[in-house]
Amino acid sequence: MSGLVTDATAAAAGYAVGSIPVGLVLGRVTRGLDVRDIGSGSTGTTNVLRAIGPGAAAATFALDVAKGAVAVSCARALGPGRDGEVVAALAAMVGHSWPVFAGFRGGKSVATAFGGLLMMSPEASAWAVAGGVSALLATRTVSVGSLAAAGAGTVGAGLAALRGGSATPLVFTGLASALIVVRHADNVRRLARGLEPRVSLRRPTPLVAGL
Repeated sequence: MSGLVTDATAAAAGYAVGSIPVGLVLGRVTRGLDVRDIGSGSTGTTNVLRAIGPGAAAATFALDVAKGAVAVSCARALGPGRDGEVVAALAAMVGHSWPVFAGFRGGKSVATAFGGLLMMSPEASAWAVAGGVSALLATRTVSVGSLAAAGAGTVGAGLAALRGGSATPLVFTGLASALIVVRHADNVRRLARGLEPRVSLRRPTPLVAGL
């Protein structure tokens, strides 16, 4: 197959995997509810925590990360080259945000992006974790942690590329960060007005969906 065809196939596979609405399924199976009717309307980890609880939230995070990792694995199996990994991981993010299996209403793609990056560059992934956790602890705001993770992952990928590593993770983190910012547009506006809720250490339910 030509590179264009294999990239298109990788994109289709990534989108299909990303479209699996993990949070929505867990909400319906465990509580008989649509998590999009609660809180921010997201199917991501934080809104699942609000709607269902920590167990379902942890499962949602792990499986959403797995979606990004599986998308990259599919691209590698198809053999289109490292550009196919970027295409597949971005497509998985698009699928997570606008899932065909859930009426195009999904989450914010941070966990899925992390899964893709973890496969491409464990080093950049470590930067993302360090940046995201540090920002979350400092601000107690999930959206800030999510945006910081995206930025830190990009920095880590950039430093690795400067040392002679592959530029593929940097390309991915740059594009993924742009999508994450778009998906957090409402959060950014609330942050600018000082209205973004913070994480409550004693009561986890009021979290703003950042994932």
